[in-house]
Amino acid sequence: MVIDTEKTSDEDLGKRTSAERPITVTAGDASDGPSNEEPVPHLHSKTFLAILAVCLIYVAQLINLVAAGAQGQTIAGHFNDTPRVTWFTTSIAIFTVVLGPPVAQAADYWGRKHFLVILTLFGAAGSLVIARATSMNMAIAGFCIVGISYGNQPLLHVVTSEVLPRRWRGWAQAADMTSNAVGTLIGLYVGGALNRTNDPASDGFRYYYYMTMGFFLLASILCFLVYNPPPLPTQRGLTNYEKLAKLDWIGYFLLASGLVLFSVGLSYSKNPYQWTDARVSATFTVGITLSLCLVIYETSFKKDGMFHHGLFTTNRNFAISIACVFSEGVAFFAANTYFAFEISVLFETDALLVGVRYSTMMIVSALSACATGYYCARTRSARWATFVAFLIFVIFFVCMATVRKDNGGPTWGFPVIIGIALGMTLTTLMTVAQLSTPPELLSIASGLFISVRSLGGTIGLAIYNAMFNEAMGHLGENVAGVVLPGGLVKEEDLGRFIGALVAHNVTALGDIEGVDEKVIGLGADAVLDTFVAAFRQVWIAGACFVALAAGVSLFLFDPHKEFNMHIDAPVEKEEDLYLV
Repeated sequence: MVIDTEKTSDEDLGKRTSAERPITVTAGDASDGPSNEEPVPHLHSKTFLAILAVCLIYVAQLINLVAAGAQGQTIAGHFNDTPRVTWFTTSIAIFTVVLGPPVAQAADYWGRKHFLVILTLFGAAGSLVIARATSMNMAIAGFCIVGISYGNQPLLHVVTSEVLPRRWRGWAQAADMTSNAVGTLIGLYVGGALNRTNDPASDGFRYYYYMTMGFFLLASILCFLVYNPPPLPTQRGLTNYEKLAKLDWIGYFLLASGLVLFSVGLSYSKNPYQWTDARVSATFTVGITLSLCLVIYETSFKKDGMFHHGLFTTNRNFAISIACVFSEGVAFFAANTYFAFEISVLFETDALLVGVRYSTMMIVSALSACATGYYCARTRSARWATFVAFLIFVIFFVCMATVRKDNGGPTWGFPVIIGIALGMTLTTLMTVAQLSTPPELLSIASGLFISVRSLGGTIGLAIYNAMFNEAMGHLGENVAGVVLPGGLVKEEDLGRFIGALVAHNVTALGDIEGVDEKVIGLGADAVLDTFVAAFRQVWIAGACFVALAAGVSLFLFDPHKEFNMHIDAPVEKEEDLYLV
């Protein structure tokens, strides 16, 4: 049964069951290949070049995201403004959350290509701003401009999925995860080579972002040249005004304003304001209020907006996938922001070696994603793989919470653990979410999925930052407790002493009266112990989120019948696909 989407409302489309979808093939047995009744499409270079183009966009985005996390301290140190370093990654996460749903929804009416190409160019422009930055404000502005390019991230998952047979959805998401890993590896190795000493005075990050600009430009040009899909049914029959009217403008406003104010309020906590300060409490309260208004509006008033009710009424899988990917976002952003940070503080001064440790996670995640993609295609299931993946996440966070300042050896192996989990979760969750969604809502579903993941990261970072700053607030008293007794350091020199310790400024330490190697050793141990306690707070919080997700994932079910050879939106002509 084929439905004319031009004459059917968005709400009606969302309520259609899988039996009503325009799929004319019958899936074979789970243990066998495609059945004789199921025609196998013969894909050509046009399809694979389109996948390559969108995967290259993902590579460019991850090159930038890695620098925001792994090199953030160095970049912020260059401008002598480290308290605001979390805004590098937070700004990216916020733009992903805020722009993902409207871009995904608009792409159904104006097509995917324009958004893929134009938004990727914003990544190139923002990278240039960062490379030329002369202040912390300018650097943050550059990350915000780059963040606009992340609005097309849901479309990357949409395109790789809809141009391939539905049975290969696991492989499609594995391709996205592999490009994710490639971008991360490039970012870690090149960034580490350009900033090996973590010298704040270095201009290594500038060369890095010139390279990042080149990747964004190349990805945009390649996508413009090779991705030329036929128009979607929803692109025809409506004027631009009618298309604009279909977008969820009130929802977009409530989402953006609520999330930004929520994040700002938490970021100000203990950095430098107390919760009783109006800049923290008022901002946070208004953000929460606007978020509650968004929930009420999307639940009761807007049934075909970015939280399209058709996504949640077909079956329970999409809602469960959304809840799980929120926790996965919390977990990933914790690792992306704090793992390299902890390694550089406790065990390594060479940024390249820090990158090598972290890169293990991405290498393993690519292999894990490919293995999971094969598993999903072969067994037509994803439920138990998702549950196991979250248990592995829990193991990683527990291991990181046990790290001390003198046991860095095991941290070489911990990235392997999270790499396995990361490759499994995104592959299975996106596959289940897309296969449990009416094809007409695939773009909206993917946009909401990616946005919720980034929302988890945004909220997670705000919570982690508040907890980390709370623990680091005890740094002064911890150092004072070991160096002031016996007059090892004069009380009036304590501030200078702590500042020089944290900055590893040997010259400044030597200028302080009474300071010798013993005193420096005592103070350094107190500093490291404080950092260890602060990092432990982050890892414990992350473990709680993923443990909850593991339990929730058990309520998923495997959509076996949806793992078939139907292609939702081929970029090739049908007669070419089935030409023998």
